[in-house]
Amino acid sequence: MVASRERSSRRTFLKTTLGAGGALTLAGCLEGDGGSGGGNSTQNGSGGSGASGDLVMLTSTETTSAYAMSQGISAVVSENADEVSVDARPSEGTNANIGALDRNEADIVYIQNWTANKVMEGEDPFGDISFTPNQVHHLYDLGWFLCTPNEGWETVADIESGSRVSPTPRGSGTAEMLEQALSYVTEDYERVSTDYGSQGSAMNEGRLDVGAGTFVNFSVEPSWLQEMKSTTDLRVLDFPDEVIGELEDDPAIVISEIETGELDGYAYLPEPLRTPALSYNFVVRNDADYDTIYTYLETVYGNREALQERNQLMAPLAEGEQFLANPYEMPFHPAAADFYEEQGVWSDEYERGDE
Repeated sequence: MVASRERSSRRTFLKTTLGAGGALTLAGCLEGDGGSGGGNSTQNGSGGSGASGDLVMLTSTETTSAYAMSQGISAVVSENADEVSVDARPSEGTNANIGALDRNEADIVYIQNWTANKVMEGEDPFGDISFTPNQVHHLYDLGWFLCTPNEGWETVADIESGSRVSPTPRGSGTAEMLEQALSYVTEDYERVSTDYGSQGSAMNEGRLDVGAGTFVNFSVEPSWLQEMKSTTDLRVLDFPDEVIGELEDDPAIVISEIETGELDGYAYLPEPLRTPALSYNFVVRNDADYDTIYTYLETVYGNREALQERNQLMAPLAEGEQFLANPYEMPFHPAAADFYEEQGVWSDEYERGDE
């Protein structure tokens, strides 16, 4: 079981800078979405506790920007550390990553705040995991939204009875979060599951009324979203004014306000866009080897500019404070806590994990 801690009656996370969103000034084209969801895992072998210095890293599926970023991290560590190596592998997403940690099939994985909270609250399917997840560092943020080709629709309140809606493919943590947010407005729709890259064709063929989109780090459009807006009259849906307050009061949902003035190519795009966001951080088992995690973090942190050169999405990490951006209510691994304290970026607000 997860180590005992006082459980709240509702989900709780820190609503910090994640809720502030960001200016969309770097709109570009990327592969994948960086979120959790479907896909075939190619995990092989065992991760163990990382005591050997070999870390198996999991993020998401092969087409996602998250997986590309993990490959960049792997390359930077391999080039700059003698004692530690990172084997970046694709996975089925954040929920599956916790299972891989539990089975010792991975050593360091990313999750998002929705999954993190379910883990710490002991909610299904995480009620019987054999370890306490410890945080290591932040990766990126995603602003998720719903979108449609249906003329005249401007908010999710325009979704009609029987509309076919895919709030990301079934099984992803993102889907659970978007479904909960949507429930504040309507539950009278047909839930379908459409892969990100197939949403445009499904809309054009009349098989999908509402799909999902994301802005990576509140600033970059993934390639499948670029394709959707180029092949359909895509309309981005805001949440109506009357439910924004309720969403902001829901501790399981973080609402971001995203400036969209510099984006083009959409049939309709609210300015600003108010939509749920997720923060993605790397975690390890609480029994992960201290020296391995310390050396990994020391290498990644010390080569922040090289990360940016590998993948522009990791540019925010050039600022050391970004390694601690949007932390969960979850302890940090002792090696990470010591390292950040030595760098002068640690805060007493954070919790240090047990040795």
